[in-house]
Amino acid sequence: MKINTFFACFVLAGFVALAPAFAQRPGAPAQTPGAQPGNNPSLQQPMPNENQNSNTQADSGSNKMMKSSDARFAMKAAQGGMAEVQLGQLAAQKASNPDVKAFGQRMVDDHSKANDQLKSVAAQENMTLPATLDSKDQGLYTKLQGMSGADFDKMYVKAMVKDHQEDVKEFQREADKGKDPPIKNFASQTLPVLQQHLSQIQSIQSNLAGGAASAAHGQ
Repeated sequence: MKINTFFACFVLAGFVALAPAFAQRPGAPAQTPGAQPGNNPSLQQPMPNENQNSNTQADSGSNKMMKSSDARFAMKAAQGGMAEVQLGQLAAQKASNPDVKAFGQRMVDDHSKANDQLKSVAAQENMTLPATLDSKDQGLYTKLQGMSGADFDKMYVKAMVKDHQEDVKEFQREADKGKDPPIKNFASQTLPVLQQHLSQIQSIQSNLAGGAASAAHGQ
């Protein structure tokens, strides 16, 4: 009985001694410090390169810029300027009153120039300006397309007075309080031209109203 116990203990001790050798099976990759759990290189985050960093910074800068009051002004000014050109082209073609027709052509000339200046500013700021009219201006354009004669003149002049009153206020605000130098400078340079437009179209509106009153009185 003692011999059997001694033999069993001997076998057990040998098995324990050989266990590490069996654990390291042939063909199994050897454990290295870099392959320990938590240190696996394949699970580590890749180091960002400089291009990724610069792109991220540019995106952040663009997003911040687009949230600024200067950018909102530029976007609105671009759409408004585009509308003035297209509506002016319509007036130059369809207006029956010579003054209205001439004003329409001035809108095409002056606002085309201002639009080009704003595009240059936008390029400096890495901004993409709108390329289509907003729904309000598109609706006005469509409505005027279906009109002619004195009705067209009256509707167009009324719209131009309202638009230029709003434009003068917005450009004045940007010229006074703008934070972005190129956009603020654009507003300052364009403001006097818009003020001239407003004065001219208000005079035309007054003349149209006077002419209509005289015609009614003559009847």
